[in-house]
Amino acid sequence: QVQLVESGGGLVQTGGSLRLSCAASGSIFSANAMGWYRQAPGKQRELVARITYDGGRTNYADSVKGRFTISRDNAKNTVNLQMTFLKPEDAGVYYCNRWPFPEVWGQGTLVTVSS
Repeated sequence: QVQLVESGGGLVQTGGSLRLSCAASGSIFSANAMGWYRQAPGKQRELVARITYDGGRTNYADSVKGRFTISRDNAKNTVNLQMTFLKPEDAGVYYCNRWPFPEVWGQGTLVTVSS
């Protein structure tokens, strides 16, 4: 059964930090690049960070480059997103999924950034 469970979201002030975590089922996680996606209110879901299967390469959207760090633990089937210097425009629901062909989406985790 395909399963993605995101956690770690919350309310944070501008400039603050959050660490998101995602537990993925083996069918999604194994041998696949993974990504963190964000959907802000009224906007389309966008990819903010991705990481290769072995963790050797990462890519970031320009809007988060230098502030977010994606990592993964293949032994635990988890992928994380460390977010620092958060801005109000970083707010939204964050999802993890396979990249570039996402599976069924999980419920996501809500990030709210107060100004």
